[in-house]
Amino acid sequence: MDLPTYLNALTALFVIIDPIGAALIFHSLIPADDMKHRVRMALKSTLISTLLLLIFGHYGEGLLHHLGISIHALRISGGLLLFYTAFNMITKDIEYAQQSERKDISVFPMSIPLLAGPGSLTLAILLFSRSADNAVNLGVLAAILTISFITLALMLLSRYVKTVIGRTGDEILRRFLGVILAALAIQFVYEGVKSITGQ
Repeated sequence: MDLPTYLNALTALFVIIDPIGAALIFHSLIPADDMKHRVRMALKSTLISTLLLLIFGHYGEGLLHHLGISIHALRISGGLLLFYTAFNMITKDIEYAQQSERKDISVFPMSIPLLAGPGSLTLAILLFSRSADNAVNLGVLAAILTISFITLALMLLSRYVKTVIGRTGDEILRRFLGVILAALAIQFVYEGVKSITGQ
């Protein structure tokens, strides 16, 4: 496994998925006293989003090729999409209204669009497409599994995460991560333009 690739992918995925913010949103969507339902929803959400990231990351580039879309064009469009996501992270507020109704939130909104949304799916393709080296791809795979485990753990402990972090802490963290994601997005755009122009 390529360690620099693993660390780079882990950082990028942590920034865009934001496991802490996802845990706080998860806590607000599930009744606090229904632990069995919380565990089931956390496991289901994590499993669905992980499979989506792995499948889309592995086969998304081939699908784009059949559609006549180059990976360089995806880097540019993906970078713009990530920048839009980063802009929203920095400028928009998220409401945390505690729900008392028991419902299935595993597909929407937890898996799509929070954990495996357009930004993270695009990022998965970009990470897997950077090299055909098995060690590099293994690093990306390990990063996806690691971030999924971290997200699952934080969702299961979301009650305590909310107590420790609080809304103010999450606001600060989300905006800080948004700045980092914006820089990552510009890097993707730069790499795409550089590849297309051949410079």
